[in-house]
Amino acid sequence: MVGWRREPYAIPRAFGRLIGQLSGARRVVPQQRGRNPGAVVDCAVYSGGGRRPGAVHYADAVRGVRRQRNSFVWLGLHEPDELTMTSIAAAFGLHELTASQASSGGHRPAVEIIGDVTRLVLRTAEYVEHEQLTATSEVVDTGDVTVLVGATFVITIRHGAAGALRTVRKNLEGRPALLAEGPWAVAFAVCDRMVELYLDVAGRVERDLEAVEASDAPDIAQIYQLKRELVEFKRAVLPLRDPVQRLVEGDLLPSSLVPYLVDVRSRLTRAVERVAGYDDLINSILQARLAQVSVDQNNDMRKIASWAAIAAVQTAIAGVYGMNFANLPGLNWKYGYPAALLAMAVAAVALHRRLKKAGWL
Repeated sequence: MVGWRREPYAIPRAFGRLIGQLSGARRVVPQQRGRNPGAVVDCAVYSGGGRRPGAVHYADAVRGVRRQRNSFVWLGLHEPDELTMTSIAAAFGLHELTASQASSGGHRPAVEIIGDVTRLVLRTAEYVEHEQLTATSEVVDTGDVTVLVGATFVITIRHGAAGALRTVRKNLEGRPALLAEGPWAVAFAVCDRMVELYLDVAGRVERDLEAVEASDAPDIAQIYQLKRELVEFKRAVLPLRDPVQRLVEGDLLPSSLVPYLVDVRSRLTRAVERVAGYDDLINSILQARLAQVSVDQNNDMRKIASWAAIAAVQTAIAGVYGMNFANLPGLNWKYGYPAALLAMAVAAVALHRRLKKAGWL
């Protein structure tokens, strides 16, 4: 009764909460404008080649740049969920399919135009350090990054641990003239960073290949593991040629950025050639190792067959004189037993020398 006097509406409120729980009703929490979701790595407004100071929510940022010239928003995301992408799509005016695809990873490199937004997908790659190559060693870690380019914004969505873009943002902010080109400058910088990572991973993988090639008897399981990792790396690098070529030859980029992307295409071609060469090399190493194993097995079979032939002579002589016949030659001879042993020894030595001379022993 005392509690009722202090809170006269305690029972109605408790009853209301109970009814809400039973009916499955959920309390709608208003969106907090003071901060971005946890998936947001960074959100900034750029104007005239420089970054505006202060933290800003992406919804406020995109509304602000629409009223200003020569400004754009760069929103960086890492593995956003579907709910976050739905909110971002509403703020930036993205198609629902674009938002749905961006919330999941594993996409193939491509460039697509959806309305006023260009969707560029690249695969990321990172070399995984290891003391020595084993049958389960992870050599290359891959992921993907999606770049959504609009008139006043660019959104980068990264999936996986590889290919962090913090360095890209820092380097680009140190080049005001390039950053002043707008959202496509970010797209170029991301492509440039990915190709740089490809070349770095290719150089490190080459050392693993050299170590395997220099080994006298590399384990076939290790070679297969390295080949699987190379296939994964190849799937990240090779399909990017067509999207980059389309960007170079198309009219999506500002003309001032085309020479930069031509340089990216040139270095990407070098990375593709190196990866293709590594694939051929690992196949050659694998075939050579399989041939070596086959030769070793043949040598083992020759040795087994040689010793079996030597033992067969002893078995034949012992088998003949072990038969229970009364009229066997030399059966009652005084020196029959020593003569039989001598014949076995002479036959074994002669056959051993003959097989060794032929290279079977």
